[in-house]
Amino acid sequence: MNPYPAQRTARAVETLSGLLADEGMTVLLTQRTQHLTAHAGQISFPGGRIEESDADPTETALRETEEEVGLTRDHVTVIGRLDTYVTGTGFEITPVVGIVKVPFPLAIDPFEVAKVFEVPLAFVVDPQNHRRTTRDFEHRTRVFFVLPYQGRNIWGATAGMLVNLAEVLAG
Repeated sequence: MNPYPAQRTARAVETLSGLLADEGMTVLLTQRTQHLTAHAGQISFPGGRIEESDADPTETALRETEEEVGLTRDHVTVIGRLDTYVTGTGFEITPVVGIVKVPFPLAIDPFEVAKVFEVPLAFVVDPQNHRRTTRDFEHRTRVFFVLPYQGRNIWGATAGMLVNLAEVLAG
């Protein structure tokens, strides 16, 4: 039995938008491994699908974050949520925002996560780094954000959620 409300019809995913305060505020991100069937190699927040034992999006986000990168919930103070993000590929993502106490243990699940890295919050909140891109894919035109950062392209849902975080912080 799914613990979430029945109106959620897309594949529900919960993520942790972790903010680290260590020599300037940064955002915690992961790069997914290349062999995964969904979103291989893409940059994402740690997180994943609901399990029956999860009471709410916060529980899912914290459990999945611990499983993927080893960041335990005692290092995270949840401060809120961003807008739910619905993808064109059928995912409904609830980004849970938390302040991460550093240092924290890092234990990467090598099956799911290739790398863990941080992006300065100052980069994320600067609208000049929010580039809109259009692509035709499977007979549809898709419009999405790209945030190019140090040779990586943060795009799609992750970029959209980062832009939402920037909008929330800007008030």
